[in-house]
Amino acid sequence: MLIPLAIAAFLLAHAGIHILFLSPRPPTTADGPAWPFATESSWLITRFGVARDAVRDLAFASVGVILAAFALAAIVALGLAPVALWLPAVVIGSTASIALLAICFHPWLVLGVGIDVVLLSATLLVGWVPTSAPIG
Repeated sequence: MLIPLAIAAFLLAHAGIHILFLSPRPPTTADGPAWPFATESSWLITRFGVARDAVRDLAFASVGVILAAFALAAIVALGLAPVALWLPAVVIGSTASIALLAICFHPWLVLGVGIDVVLLSATLLVGWVPTSAPIG
């Protein structure tokens, strides 16, 4: 039972970190690092002149999709939903996450892309699905 809980917690934590794209930027300090979860410095804005509000709206919608998809995957990992939902949940969540991280790229976000690539590889290439007995 510990492994399904760990998988669910990991998926929810990975999804939850994306909420930082919607949170206010913390105060900048002279020796502090740049905030990696910024939508206003997206390459879409600088290269194509997309409105800042449009990128923020895209981030808002993407975060909603990411949270919903990974929450569903976590529920599947806990054995509370059919295993058939695992593939679409992981593919949708990981793809939306990669897209958001690419649109609002910062070098620190490569770890998130790596997590998504591992999830997609394990699910699509290896065919891994969580197997657990339902809680309760």
